[in-house]
Amino acid sequence: MAKVNKVLLVGHCGFDASSLRSTVESAAKGVPVVPVHRDDELDEHADGEALLLINRVLDGRFDAAGGIELIEQLAQRDDPPRMILTSNYADAQQQARQAGALPGFGKSDLRDAATVERLRAAMDDS
Repeated sequence: MAKVNKVLLVGHCGFDASSLRSTVESAAKGVPVVPVHRDDELDEHADGEALLLINRVLDGRFDAAGGIELIEQLAQRDDPPRMILTSNYADAQQQARQAGALPGFGKSDLRDAATVERLRAAMDDS
């Protein structure tokens, strides 16, 4: 798998995107962080070198009903991106993992050192 060269904040409102951007910048200085609010933006940026932080309840214009459905769709691509669901709900995290996501975290965990380590692990090119 290729090294992550960008992080996409998929379906997050402005306030949450700002908090997520700070957390991502703590985990990986210099990696571009791109907000995505529509399917066409997602198609432009989501490739095998991207890490997607996908909101459970999507804010924006997407064909998917929610973040888990979007993960299911993207996991079917030939070169799927790495994906993490941002949700505080354990059942949603479990569904996201079953759909093809990496271990995620909730927005209430953004200041935890474990979240930064989880992001670094997801961006590792192993």
